[in-house]
Amino acid sequence: MVLGSSPSLIQAIAAEIGSASVSPLAGPGIATFAFPTVKALRAAVDRVYKLAMSLPEVPLDRFKAKTASLPRNTEAERWVIQRIGQDVFRAALLDYWDSRCPLTGITDPALLRASHIIPWSDCNDEERLDVHNGLLLSALWDAAFDQGLVSFADDGTPLIGPKLSEAARKSLVADAALPLRGLRDAHRVNVAVHRLLRHGFQPALRCGMSA
Repeated sequence: MVLGSSPSLIQAIAAEIGSASVSPLAGPGIATFAFPTVKALRAAVDRVYKLAMSLPEVPLDRFKAKTASLPRNTEAERWVIQRIGQDVFRAALLDYWDSRCPLTGITDPALLRASHIIPWSDCNDEERLDVHNGLLLSALWDAAFDQGLVSFADDGTPLIGPKLSEAARKSLVADAALPLRGLRDAHRVNVAVHRLLRHGFQPALRCGMSA
């Protein structure tokens, strides 16, 4: 299918950059978009830039540039390399998810965690720095996700595991959590590994449903 012939793709792009409508005016690209104000246009340009800076090869290239001359002989030196990688990954996720937990709306940087879907220890450098192997979650959701107490369906709906206590569920406000928006197919592959292979979630464990 020719890229420009997909209305659903064009509408998805419009939603991603905050455009209320696709412009009827012809342009050099696959579509043109209309913005009601200059402020909205600037926000769209900023969003496009952040997405471009967070896509897979950019964080990896940034990591390689930062660590190319650093030694990796001792445990302490390797820890420094790992810390740099984690910082690059976090910055990429902040850009991709627009510095906001998609479940809770929390934007306080100190309360946001760069969550690997497939753990750092099980990945190579390319996988560790891939934004499609990460979610930007508030601290409590990150801890629950990391421990396999929660996961997500392919459509982004939160799934609650049987080991999550009722108190924790209430603290997460799980039944009111929004579905993850912004998942791509590459995310879904990794989320399926977390959900099915690592933690054995079933569809009946969606929020608001009993197991």
